[in-house]
Amino acid sequence: CPAAASGLALPLGLLLAWGAPALSHPQCLDFKPPFRPRAELGFCTAYAHFGCCDSARDRELMAKYYRIMGQYDDDGFARCASYVQDLLCQECSPYAAHLFDAEDPGTPLRSIPGLCPEYCSDLWSKCRSSVALLSGDPLLAEIQQDRSRLCRQLELDDPDYCFPRLLSNERLNRNLGRVTADNQGCLQLCLEEVANGLRNPLAMVHANDGTHRFFVAEQVGVVWTYLSDRSRLEKPFLNISEAVLTSPWEGDERGFLGLALHPDFKHNGKLYVYYSVEVGPDERIRISEFRVSASDGNAVDHGSERVILEIDEPASNHNGGQLLFADDGRLYIFTGDGGMAGDPFGRFGNAQNKSALLGKVLRIDVSDNDKGPVYKVPLDNPFWHEPGARPEVYAYGVRNMWRCSVDRGDRLTKEGKGRIFCGDVGQNKYEEVDIVEMGKNYGWRAREGFSCYDKKLCSNSSLGDVLPIYAYPHKHGKSVTGGYVYRGCEYPNLNGMYIFGDFMSGRLMSLRQSYTGDWDYSEICMGTGLTCAFPGLINNYHPYIISFAEDEAGELYFMSTEVPSATSPTGFVYKVVDPSRRAPPGSCQYDPLPVKVRSKLIQFKPKESLIDELAAQSRDRAEDLTDVVDEVGPVATDDPPVATARPPSRKDRRRKQKKHKTENGAVRLSGNNDGKPDRGRVEIFASGEWGTVCDDLWDGKSAEVVCRHLGFQYALRAAKAAEFGEGKHLKILLDDVQCQGTEQSLLDCQHRDVGSHNCGHHEDAGVVCGN
Repeated sequence: CPAAASGLALPLGLLLAWGAPALSHPQCLDFKPPFRPRAELGFCTAYAHFGCCDSARDRELMAKYYRIMGQYDDDGFARCASYVQDLLCQECSPYAAHLFDAEDPGTPLRSIPGLCPEYCSDLWSKCRSSVALLSGDPLLAEIQQDRSRLCRQLELDDPDYCFPRLLSNERLNRNLGRVTADNQGCLQLCLEEVANGLRNPLAMVHANDGTHRFFVAEQVGVVWTYLSDRSRLEKPFLNISEAVLTSPWEGDERGFLGLALHPDFKHNGKLYVYYSVEVGPDERIRISEFRVSASDGNAVDHGSERVILEIDEPASNHNGGQLLFADDGRLYIFTGDGGMAGDPFGRFGNAQNKSALLGKVLRIDVSDNDKGPVYKVPLDNPFWHEPGARPEVYAYGVRNMWRCSVDRGDRLTKEGKGRIFCGDVGQNKYEEVDIVEMGKNYGWRAREGFSCYDKKLCSNSSLGDVLPIYAYPHKHGKSVTGGYVYRGCEYPNLNGMYIFGDFMSGRLMSLRQSYTGDWDYSEICMGTGLTCAFPGLINNYHPYIISFAEDEAGELYFMSTEVPSATSPTGFVYKVVDPSRRAPPGSCQYDPLPVKVRSKLIQFKPKESLIDELAAQSRDRAEDLTDVVDEVGPVATDDPPVATARPPSRKDRRRKQKKHKTENGAVRLSGNNDGKPDRGRVEIFASGEWGTVCDDLWDGKSAEVVCRHLGFQYALRAAKAAEFGEGKHLKILLDDVQCQGTEQSLLDCQHRDVGSHNCGHHEDAGVVCGN
């Protein structure tokens, strides 16, 4: 603490006034979240609906109870029975880890839960003999006749968690077992890092063969094999990078875009890929079939490629890219509208033209195709008999659906099974989520989200388009990434929740269908405070959310990257975790089948770690306390515990900020109408005045310098084109800024001379920062 280091003493009351109450963090003795037991508990009935014991452990505790109580006579039984049961059953409490000092696997486990002083005093008076019977700790046996020493030993550092006080703590027990939400309703989830060092990972599929292997595709055209223990095979599963058309440009939409394994992959070894190619002067999308090598089940026979379909791409964007097999066994192909802006191709655009394959959902049959045509058109496709329409078309009016998934359905009722969810990237106002159905028109270019885009087309009464289940404006994100309905086993609270994201803003979002059929929206945030303080969990991710996936067991993952370039090895795979409740132990176990491996294994080494927000807040408070001391002078250590000094007021903070603003190279954020302090137009103090920064060469590295300068952990995004307004009242002070990301100030980066520029305020740079 800076104050202590400087030899200054602060009154205890000041520290308590700033201290937060105990944070709710349910945790069991195995360092995992509590659960709802599958069978009734007959002994520790207080925790029959939610806690840390299953019926087997409940019976073990009951047997221990009878062994202990068998050593008492009738009088001792009457005095001690309730105490012994209370203490034994705290192992079943949702807060067992706190009661037994087991939050940290490195700390010694208590043999008796932490007790509140008044309860301990009663226990000592009526049944102190039970201490030695409950615990094998020789220290407790030694001091059990000394009430003061015993109760000090059994006391917890955090009085909010002591038994039985925590039972009546409304804040600790409110919404216990439900997904935690902050005061703005943002659901707090956590992550496990699963893979790293990937180049724009944009597809992850599982083998569905009992091995629990999964394959992760990079945009450059390389697919890697991961085993169930998250180790990676050194040899790629597939490498067609020489054929794939892409580039290192950030945001290039061309490349290896989709991967799907045949439903009978276990037996026929077939897989299907969707990628960009260059054929002479033309750019095309190609859908091809490959087979796994006969000699190595973790490698594709590259000579087995058969082209299923090729479609000319008139522009380099809006390439679509999703492939999937639905419950009917057919292959679904999701194409973009051909690119540019506003689907300008033909009278009504590609998406509304059923004779074009662009801007569509296509459905074909690739079963039994070893001889004859590489695919057949299912006879029940909706436009098979419509003159001029391509029979492959299943649905139309699509702009650029990016990431679609099939709902597995509820694990018990199968409700929702077979629904196809897609995120459709918008033009310049709205992003949308659709459920794709046969023969439906999804509105583009007549409509964008719920609003009209082409007003003439939109007013056509024969359009018959289907509205999305959800749409959001571009102030929340500018490129939707479709996700999955969670149907896994491990996190029951998430069942039925459609989780998706946005590539540009880095937002994670969710929808859940209500009993009325409406879709209720909740944003997803990373857990704060102690929410994610479990072994192996993290509460941060890189911002460019590229894709979502599920493993063979139905657990949910997403892929994102720090730099959205096909050649940048900054991509990660994360598993989504609900820290509020897990499935009962043993209910989600599976034994992966062995995998024959002919390649060297590379063991997984995580790179990310939990952001200790509490430690960061403590550092911030310590800095503020130092400022208080600067204002009020040192305080004697024997002062009574009353807050004689005050926390800094807003005026104090402004004075402190003003002191920093005069430093050359200082930065501030402006122009954010939402009032959020983590984003805005970048303004810099140089040569005695404030000014703006031009977005020429502005990138994530420069944004990192700004965000770190402002005290944030990360730069989530580098904003351009005056996204946060034009700073016309200021001069443009910096242009052509190029940073490495490690500089202390933008002035330390390469840039033109201060005040020299060749840009206007319509190019003012901005940032979105975060922790």
